[in-house]
Formats: sequence, structure tokens, C-alpha cells
Amino acid sequence: MKKIGVFGGTFDPIHNAHLLLAEQAREALDLERVIFVPAKAPPHKRAGGLAPAANRLHMVRLATKRNPCFAVSDIELRRRGPSYTIDTIRALKRRHGGDARLYFLIGGDTIGELPSWRSIRTLAKLCEIVPLTRPGTLAPRMGVLAKAIGKKEARTLLGRLINIPLMDISATDIRRRVAEKRSIRYLVPEVVREYILRKGLYRKRARPSRRTTARGKSCGGKSRRA
Repeated sequence: MKKIGVFGGTFDPIHNAHLLLAEQAREALDLERVIFVPAKAPPHKRAGGLAPAANRLHMVRLATKRNPCFAVSDIELRRRGPSYTIDTIRALKRRHGGDARLYFLIGGDTIGELPSWRSIRTLAKLCEIVPLTRPGTLAPRMGVLAKAIGKKEARTLLGRLINIPLMDISATDIRRRVAEKRSIRYLVPEVVREYILRKGLYRKRARPSRRTTARGKSCGGKSRRA
């Protein structure tokens, strides 16, 4: 059975912590590959301040092209409307066949949001949801999650939690640094840094929103697209 990781996010921009997280998960879960899926309009985030989808997709491709175990999918960018994970997982399962086992990678701080996700019970059955967190982080409470997907399923989900090395990098800080004309060297891959500067991305700070939106095995060969 093929074991494939699915790593979604806005990647605005993709940075070194994203890459470390994906590589650590690939190794811990013995994944054949990890597919990066840039989101077009995440329901839980304000989309108005995002860099253009084409730029974010290109940065992800630049950042991952040297790792043959990483792939990139534009499936959510081609879909109309908000990016719902359940739709993406269904599409990827159809694409990769019944012998593929999908592992959906999420940050540990996202666990609390899962009950508000569309068709969360179905999602938990279609793929293995894998939380990734930093050592020393408080274990998430399981009460609300158990109510959303069931006690057994919640216990299983939290049992998959993987601790990753501490790497305190955030896309918000990177965008702020660019706007303030400060260095982002070593926070993002060099090819991404050069692309951001060449395209003039994040030069102006986005105004804060007044409203909150609800809601491994070794690999060889060339990098593949999902």
C-alpha cells in the first residue's frame, strides 16, 4: 500500500520550518512522498491579504524541487470557491487509487479547529489525520474533538501526534520583515528569498482585518508533481 502525506496550507510564503516539518513527518511515518497543497481561499483564514496564488504555488515548487520525496499539487488552486480539505482528500484518493493510504499533516495548534471543519467525521475515515507539534507543547484537550469525531477516533488521532524539532519561524514574521526591508535569509530557501525580492512580494503590509472569519523511506530519481 502506498503511503502518501498531504500537507496543505497557504504557504504565504513557504519557509524552512514547513520543509523541516514535512521531512520529519515523511521519515516518522515512512511515507513514499509528501504532497504540498497550496490553498486558494482557506475558510478559516482571511484570504484578502494573501499573495497571488500563482506566486505562492511557484514558491512551493521552488522550495521543494530538490527533494525527490516532495511533490506539489495545484488541485485547490484550480477549484472554484473555498478550499475544503474533505474535497481535496476525496480527489487525491481518486487520483492515487484504492491502494493509497493518505496521511493529512496538520499543526498541533490546528487540532482545536477540527470540529468546525466540513465533514470532519468523513475526513477522519478517509485519511489518517496526523498532528505535528513541538516538544514541550501542552497536549491538546480531547473533549471537543471527541464530540466531533467520536471518542475512539479522537484517541487514535491524538495517538498519532509527532513531535518535531523546535524551529520558530512564521510566515507572518517573514512578511513583516520584507515590508520593513529586513533580512529573511535562512528563514526561507534561498531560491524563495530571491523570488520574493525579484517579484516585490510583501513590500506593503496588509491592513489588519476588523472581522475574524469563522469557521521515510529513501527516494531516488527526479521530483514528481502530484
